[in-house]
Formats: sequence, structure tokens, C-alpha cells
Amino acid sequence: MSAPDTSRLTGSINARLDRLPVTRRHRFALVAVGIGMFFDLYEVFLAGTLATVLGKDFGITGTAQKLVLASAFVGAFVGAIVLSRLADKLGRRRAFFLTLGIYSFFSVLGGFSVNVEMLIVCRFLAGVGIGAELPLSDAYLSDLLPANARGRMIAWAYTLGFCGVPAAGLLARVITPHEFLGLAGWRWMFILGGLGAFLCWLLRRALPESPRWLASVGRAEEADAVVRRFEEAALRENPGQPLPEPEVEPPPAGKEPFGALFRPPWRRRTVMLWIFQSVQTFGYYGFGTLVPLVLTAKGYDIVSTLTFTAVTFLGYPVGSALSIPIMERVERKFLIIAAALGMLVLGLAFGYATSPTPIIVFGFLYTVVSNLFSNGFHVYSGELFPTTLRATGAGTAYSLSRLATAVMPFVLIPLLNAAGPTAVFAAIGVAMLIVVVDVAWLGPRTTGRGLTSIAG
Repeated sequence: MSAPDTSRLTGSINARLDRLPVTRRHRFALVAVGIGMFFDLYEVFLAGTLATVLGKDFGITGTAQKLVLASAFVGAFVGAIVLSRLADKLGRRRAFFLTLGIYSFFSVLGGFSVNVEMLIVCRFLAGVGIGAELPLSDAYLSDLLPANARGRMIAWAYTLGFCGVPAAGLLARVITPHEFLGLAGWRWMFILGGLGAFLCWLLRRALPESPRWLASVGRAEEADAVVRRFEEAALRENPGQPLPEPEVEPPPAGKEPFGALFRPPWRRRTVMLWIFQSVQTFGYYGFGTLVPLVLTAKGYDIVSTLTFTAVTFLGYPVGSALSIPIMERVERKFLIIAAALGMLVLGLAFGYATSPTPIIVFGFLYTVVSNLFSNGFHVYSGELFPTTLRATGAGTAYSLSRLATAVMPFVLIPLLNAAGPTAVFAAIGVAMLIVVVDVAWLGPRTTGRGLTSIAG
């Protein structure tokens, strides 16, 4: 028997993946990745939810409060750069194991912190672990899913993931006022997050490696075997419906150096994403992280603040779910622009609100619109680069959002204390205007296009 034509196999991988219908294997990958997103987003919104509670045990105020809020994001900045690059060098699957393994261990350890210094260190290291989770998820699902379902399916994964946001808010409301097994309720927030992430780590052992990545590093026969399993599942689940003949594409390039991000045609996209990720966090994470403190500044007590926060956070999965039917119908860059403008208007309305009903209504609507925004840009960032740079390009840009989120408490909390909630949301509005101009000017169109076509 003659040796397989690895060049032919490599060149056909992308086309064979794009012609597939969605199968149970795709849905399993979506769920396994979505559960990991759940714990990433749970972690992101955890510190802001608990910011008004931790003072009881550790007397956290002032700089210490800002460090607790910032520590996980500084760690995530490091993790997003390092682990995303590893995903392009060593594979998506190995990087997945590192992200959740590191996060799970240090999140549980953080629940047993004996002082604020230990808590800050544990949250930094947990952030290192979870930092690359979302850009890596974007890259992996973009690699695996067919072109005509990519946006819709990734939106489903984020809808599952964003259930972690109200989970953080509701758990904080229910368990933080109590002790369980001699441990304060806030400690269980960290422990439960770490244990849940470990269960997801076990689930992800069944995920295949990205066939596009395997093909890009010359492992064509392994890539072919993965795609064949998806093809067999498609034929088994759709009897009598043969798969269309794929158009054979040129083999993907080999490994690309980091500097390739700054060469045409990817330099313009890199600049766009770096600007975008540096400022969008003030609108997106600024609201979710600081809303408990904003409500406290408006004069509400801890119980009322946590109740309002929990209700407001329900908008995150609702907004994510609303993005599913429109993700393939609206050009991604225009969805991002429209949602950013909506966040600007609703944020200012929330900042001016003083009574419970408008606070809840505008807060809920803000989080709904912000997740149309979020799902749009997560799908978008996973499409902009070739396979050999996909995780690096998305992850490096995303690391800037984590760094900006770490800086954010040192900017927005003093602004909140000095000028009040309205000034905070005016600053957020300026950030969203920068996002609009950036994406409108520099962002390419991607909806419905194959990854090879977009990358070119």
C-alpha cells in the first residue's frame, strides 16, 4: 500500500470541516468548552460581587480592596499571553488542560486564605490559569465548527458560559451571609469554582485536538483521522444525505513567529484588536465588576446591593441567548458597533438612576446588550487570523483587556468616590465611542466566510 499523500490531506482538512453539518460531536465540544467558559466568567465577576463582603473578615478597604479586584486580572494578563502562545505551539488540547488545572488548584487554595496577602496571591495565580480560557475557546471552536454555523454555535457556548455570571451573583446573595462547615460563605465561592473547574477538566479529556492545528504543524494523518470521525458521525446522523465534495485548498503554512502578527495582512487586524481590547473592558467588565460598589455609593446596604446585582446579572445569559438567532444574519462588525452604542446609552441611564425600579431595569438591559456585544467580538476575534496564529492573535489582544481590567479599579473607583456614578458611566461612554470608531475603521467583514478566506 502506498504512503498517504499528506500534502493532499492537509490541503483538504479546512474544506472538509466547513462542508460538515453540525453533529453530536460538535455539540459535545461546544458543551465541554462552554462549561470551562462558565468558570472563567464566574471568576471574572466574583471579585466585584464580593468586594462589599470581604471587609468583614479582612477589613479590606482602599488599596487592598483595589488589589483584590485587580490581582486575578493581572494574572490573567500573564496567562493569556503565555498559554495562548502555547496553544499555537503545543496544541489547543494541552493548553486547555493547563488553563483549568492551574485555575482549579489556586481557586480552592484561595478559599482557605489566612490573610489578604495570601488571597491576593492565590487570585493572581488562579488568574494565570484562567487567563487564556476565552481566547483559547474562541480559537478552538473556530477551528472545529463549519463556516455556516460558526457564529451561532459559539454564541451557544457563550450562553452556557455566561450562566456563570448570575451564578456568581446568586451564590453571593445566598451563601455569603452564612457559614458552612466552619468556613465563611465567601470562601465557598472560591472553593466551588475550583472544584467545578476540575470536573470540567475531566470532561475535556474526551475532546479531540483541533484538526486545523494538526494539519498546520504537519500532522496531516492525525488531522485526517479526527475529521473522518466527524464525517462518519455526520453520515450516521443524516442517513441518505451524502456529504458534498470538498474543494481542496492549498496546505496551510507552517508555524508562524509572533512577529507575523505585525506583517500584512494581519497587522491592521492586530492594531484593531489591541485598541479594542484595551478600551472595551471599561464598558464590559467595568459595569459587572463595579456595579456592587456603584450601588453602595447610591446608598443601598449590602443585602440590597447583592440582590440588585444578582437580578442585573441575569441579563448576561439572556443577552447571549438573544445573539444566537442573529449571529449569522448580521455582519459581526456591525453587531459590535450597534451594541457598543447601546451600552453607552444604557450605562448613562443606569448612572443617573436613583430608585430601585430604573436601577434594575437599566442594569438588566445594559447586561443584555453587553452580551450581544461580547458574543459578537468573541466570535469575531477567533476568525481574524490563520490557524498558526489564531490563538496567539486572539490571546495576546485579549491579554490587554485583562491588564486594562486590572488597572480599572485604580481609575474608576477613585472616580466613583470623587465624582459619583454618573461620572463613571460617562468615562465608560467615551471608551465605547473609541470601540465604535476602531471597529468601523479597521475591522474586516467575516460573517459567513470560511476561515481560509478571512485569513487571506
